[in-house]
Amino acid sequence: MPSDHDPNAIVDRRFDFVLLFDVADGNPNGDPDAGNLPRLDPQTLQGFVTDVCIKRKIRNAVAALAADKPGHNIYFQTQDAIYEKRILNLLHQSAYDALKLEGKLSPDEDKTPKTKADNTALARKWMCRQFFDVRAFGAVMTTGVNCGQVRGPVQLTFARSIDPIVPMEIAITRKSVTTTEEAEKQAKSDGSITGTMGRKSTVPYALYRASGFINPLLAKDTGFTYGDLHLFFDAMVRMFDLDRSASRGLMAVRKIVIFEHANALGSAPAHLLFDRVRVEPLGPERPARSFRDYTIEIDLSALPAGVTLHELPEGLAALAAA
Repeated sequence: MPSDHDPNAIVDRRFDFVLLFDVADGNPNGDPDAGNLPRLDPQTLQGFVTDVCIKRKIRNAVAALAADKPGHNIYFQTQDAIYEKRILNLLHQSAYDALKLEGKLSPDEDKTPKTKADNTALARKWMCRQFFDVRAFGAVMTTGVNCGQVRGPVQLTFARSIDPIVPMEIAITRKSVTTTEEAEKQAKSDGSITGTMGRKSTVPYALYRASGFINPLLAKDTGFTYGDLHLFFDAMVRMFDLDRSASRGLMAVRKIVIFEHANALGSAPAHLLFDRVRVEPLGPERPARSFRDYTIEIDLSALPAGVTLHELPEGLAALAAA
C-alpha cells in the first residue's frame, strides 16, 4: 500500500484495475433462464460472467481469510450459512439492538421523523462497521427494519471473454436411484437398476476480462480502509482457490493490473488506463484451449503523472508492504 498510509487509514485515492481470469472445462456462471448454460452474448458469442457472481466469490474468500475477525462479517450469506444469518431483517435488527435504538419489527408510529432518520443513520454506520461487503460493495437495507442505503466504493463490470465461446453439454449418468419406487420401476422394465441420465454444461476454455473501480469519496462514507483494500485484492487473487466446484471446472485468476492514482479524483481517465492492457483475440481459426495461447501486453510507456501500476498476484506482498 502507499507508504504514507497504515491499514487503518481510510482509502483516500482512486484505484482502477483490470481482472483477467480463465476457465477450463467448466461453467463459470450459469444462466438460470437458459437451462444453466454458460452466459452468452447472442450477437458476439462472447461469454460473460456477471459482477454479482464475481462479488459472491470475493465474499466467500473474505469469509475464509478473515474468519472471526471483528468487522469482517458478510451481509449477503450463502446457502451454507446459519439460517438466521440469511434473514436480512434479523441482521438489520441486530444493529438496533446493539445500539439500543427504537425501530423494532413493529415500529412505534408515534416517533418523530427526525428520530427515525437519526436511528437509521446510526444503524447504517453500525452495519458498515460490522460487515465487510456492506463497507465495500454497498447494500440496500431498507426492507422492514430500516438501516438505510449504502453506495459502496468498490464496483466491478461484467467479465467478458476475449474470444467467442462454444458451450458444450456433456451427458452424464448416475447409477444410483433416489427412491425404492424408481428402483423397482427400472428393474421391472430393464431387468436391473439402470440409473439416471443428466447433463453438464461446460466451456472448453475461455479467458475473461473485467474492469473495476475503487472510489475514495465513497470509501470515506463507508469507512473502507487500506486494510480492507488489501484484503479485497487478496480475496480476489484467491477467490477460485477457496471456491472450488466441480461444475465450475478449473478456474484461475491470471492477472490483476492495478492503476493507483495520487489523489481522490484521479490522474487520468480509467478507460485510457485500461487501454494499456492489451489481450488480442485469437480469432475463429484458432480456438483457445490454454492461457499460454494468449499474449498479454501492458503499455508502461509514459504513464500519466501520478499513476502507479501494480501487477498481481505476483505483487500482492509488495503492494501490502509498499
